Parts: sequence; structure tokens; C-alpha cells
Amino acid sequence: MDEEDIFRKLGFGLKFNVKRFEEDARRVHLVSSKPSIPVSEPCDDLTFFQKPKNNSVRKRKIPSADDDVCGKIAKTDDQMKTSRKQHRIFVEGTDVPGIVSTFKQLQSTHSINETCIEAITEKMGFKTLTPIQMQAIPALLHGREVLACAPTGSGKTLAFLLPVINHVLNRLRIRKKGTNRGFLALVLSPTRELAKQTLQECNQLTRRFVGGKPAEELLNVKLLDRSQIERFTKVGKKHSKKMDILISTPNSIVYLLEHDPPLISLEGVERLVVDESDKLFEEGKEGKSFREQLGKVYASCNNPSVRRAMFSATFAHDVQQWCLLNMDNVLQITIGGKNTAVRSVEQEMRFVGNENGKLLALQQLIQQGFSPPILIFVQSKDRAKQLFAELIYDGKNIDAIHADRTAAQREEAVKRFRKGETWILICTELMGRGIDFKGVNLVINYDFPSSAVSYIHRVGRTGRAGRRGRAVTFFTDEDRPMLRSIANVIKEAGCEIPEYMLKLKKPSRKEQRALACHQVRRENIRSTPADILNKKRFQNQPKAAA
Repeated sequence: MDEEDIFRKLGFGLKFNVKRFEEDARRVHLVSSKPSIPVSEPCDDLTFFQKPKNNSVRKRKIPSADDDVCGKIAKTDDQMKTSRKQHRIFVEGTDVPGIVSTFKQLQSTHSINETCIEAITEKMGFKTLTPIQMQAIPALLHGREVLACAPTGSGKTLAFLLPVINHVLNRLRIRKKGTNRGFLALVLSPTRELAKQTLQECNQLTRRFVGGKPAEELLNVKLLDRSQIERFTKVGKKHSKKMDILISTPNSIVYLLEHDPPLISLEGVERLVVDESDKLFEEGKEGKSFREQLGKVYASCNNPSVRRAMFSATFAHDVQQWCLLNMDNVLQITIGGKNTAVRSVEQEMRFVGNENGKLLALQQLIQQGFSPPILIFVQSKDRAKQLFAELIYDGKNIDAIHADRTAAQREEAVKRFRKGETWILICTELMGRGIDFKGVNLVINYDFPSSAVSYIHRVGRTGRAGRRGRAVTFFTDEDRPMLRSIANVIKEAGCEIPEYMLKLKKPSRKEQRALACHQVRRENIRSTPADILNKKRFQNQPKAAA
């Protein structure tokens, strides 16, 4: 809440001397610079604690400063409601900050650094603020704790990075020279690839370029990768004094926290942002659960002035309830509907019969209209290897990314795909979260997603930042239990869906959890019949000695 909001609330319904406070009133736009209506004349009808006089001739009511205040507030509130409705911004909470519609307004109202604004409008190519940025940026700038849900590709990363950078810059400006430095903000991501992407965007906002080369760094932003972990191991907590913002996965932070003695301290963190937070709330094996890791990091950020923000494209009910209980006066921001796919993607489902039918349907799709780049999702690393082996000889530039590949190999695969050197990228759920590929034309769900949330994130790799995209999902009889939930998501996105899918039996919550935790058993991906493969294996076996 800024000074204008405070002034409006304190002055609501009260009468004050406009002449005496004329300068302040103009500054918060409560009166115009050239008032056309005299307000110094007394008006009996509006005096407080007194009954109006019963004169035979009724006096004409002269508008007062009170009318101006009330009218201005009502007009502003109505405008905000209209703007939120227009952009499908839904907010739950108290003392909701107003939305900011332009970068110019953002800079003039909140004094955002010029380098950041220049980077957004010129290097990143943003012409206008997206709905999530309109509401989340002013909320975070006002120091509110936020739970934000917005479609994939809607600009969530910028929505939390800009307020974080602004806060850190302000704190460093007032910090006394010679005091111990240390990172003031921590950004958590579920995967290393997403963390690196966040680092790249943060560097774009905090670096001033001259002649295409970085001339000045506003902040020292670091990614907690293997090299940084080694430095923490050698130097200990002192290494963090060289940082202003730290970006990491929860696992890397927990590794340093659990060292004896701890190699890192989170006591100085004043801004904690959790990206793809619903993924980080997922349960798993004991000691390796995202939820356990997030809990340890959350508890270690014990600075009294810490403010937390959770961002994702989807949210489960239990995550929402946890945030309401554990975050301070949390502001819930939803763009569009909760757990919905983006409307800029043309979505369809195709029945393919069996595993062999999937391979035929995929080859047919590619032959009919091959428009790279294309992302193909499968449910496991083994199936990614199998599909890669089937398609590598088709003469298409193809690659695969999965957990068995080294970090360097995964980075190289992503780099080649972004450059256009790779036309088709086969991937697992690893790439279904947050990774921003420019201009992906088609997403193919070769294996049916295990949940509606998984489907939304996969499909969100295309149709980003206002572009159009297409998504095709293959399904067999084995995928029937989850068919209805995915069909509902597609229908809500405005795409056609067969009526029978919407009438299928809905799985119970217990069944949904079981389906999400346990992968469907599927036949291996191969075009060569099993009997021929077995015959070849028998022929290749060494003959026993006579």
C-alpha cells in the first residue's frame, strides 16, 4: 500500500481544509491543479454533528472536498474492477494494491531502475505488461506475500524478478558501507534447467550493455551449480558475501544446510520466491521429497522481514490451504481460471489403439505437415531412448533429453534446440516445467500425461507469449481412467472434444493420486515385430562347443 492509498483510506468521508493542504491534495490527485468549483464556502448540508437548518428556501448544494474525495475513490475502484475483469485478473485478500497497466506508470509510481525497464522493452521485447505482471508486480513491490497462478508463457518469471531486483537495489542503496554483504533474495526452481533460465533473465535485467557488451552489473546474481557448491565447501558461509541474489534448486541448498557445520546461512534472506511451487510441494521418497526439501529451506529463511511468493501455472487445493495457514496475509492472484490450459493452443486427442499405433500416428503427423520445432513427451527415460532409436534414421534432426544424460549433454541439447539445429526434441517430464522455448509449433504427448496438471504444463511449452501453437495427445484404452480430466481441460480452453469423453466415470481422489505416482506399464517402443527380434537374438548367440 503506497502513500496515495493510505491518504485515500484515512481521508475517506472526512472534511479537511483544501487551501491549507492544497499541495498534498494535488500530489495524490484528489483535486485538480485548477479547481473550477469554489470549495471554501460553508455548506450547512454537509457539516458534521449538526442537523441541517429547515429553511423555507432550500439552498443549492455546493460540491465540497468530501464529494471530490469520495467520487475520486469510487471512480478509481470502479476503474480497477473494470480493468481486472477485462484482463481476467481475480484477486483474493485484503488491502489489494491497484494494478499497473504500463511500464511508464510502473517507473513513475515505483521508481523502477531505468536499466531494468530498458531491458524489458528493448532486449526482451515486451511492449505491454501481461495480466499477471499488472497485479503481481505492484503487490510484491508493496511487500505483500503472494500466491500466484497464471497460465504457462504469461510472464510469471518477470513478474517476480522485477520486484525482487528493485527491493535488493533499494536495500543495497541504504546499506552502510563496510557492513557484511550477503544475498538478500533466494529464488527456488524444481530443475537445474529452469534455474539456469531464470538466471539468464535476471542477468538481462541487471546488466547494462554498451555496444553489445556488458558494461555494468547492477547486482551480483549467482546460480548455485556445482562450481559454486565447491566454493562454499572450501570457503564456507563467507562465500555468500559476494552475492546479492541466489538462484538454486532446493536439493543444492539443503545439501549445504545439512553439512556439519552448515556451509550456508539463509538468515539474511528478505525475499524468497518459489517458482513452479506446486511441483515443489509434491511428495516422494523419504529424504528426496521436494516437499521435505522445501520445508527445510522455508524454515531456514527465518528473517523477521522475509516476504515469500509462490508462482505456478497450476495449484492443488492442499497447496493453497498450506499457503493460507503459513504465509502472512497472503494475496491470491489468479489469471483466467485455476488449472486451465492456455487458449492460444489448438488442442486435440487421437485414439491410436496400441503402442504400434502411436508410432504410425507420429510418423503420419510428421509427414503431413512437418513444421519444426517440435517437442515430444514420453513418460520415462527408457521410452525416450527407445523412441529416439526409432526416429534417428528418418533423416530428421532429432535429439533426446532425460535424466540419464549428463548436465553438459542436457545443456547442449537445449542449446541446439533453441538455435534451431535440432528440429525434434524428445523429452520426459523433466522439460515439462517452465522451460521457455521460443516458437515451438507443436507439442506431441506420445505417452498420455499422468494428471491434468502434467498435461497443462506440457501443452504450455507452445503458444507462449501470445503466439499460436498446437498440441496433439495420443491415447489408448490403458489411458481411459485419466481421459475425462484431460478432456475437461481441453474443453475449458475452447477446443472441441467428443461428448462421450466428458461422460466417462470420474476416478476417485485416491485413484488419481495412484495414477500420478505410478506410471502406466506400456510395451516397448519398436517397429520390428518381437518374433523377428527374438529370432535375430537367437542367431547372434555364440554356438556351444561340440
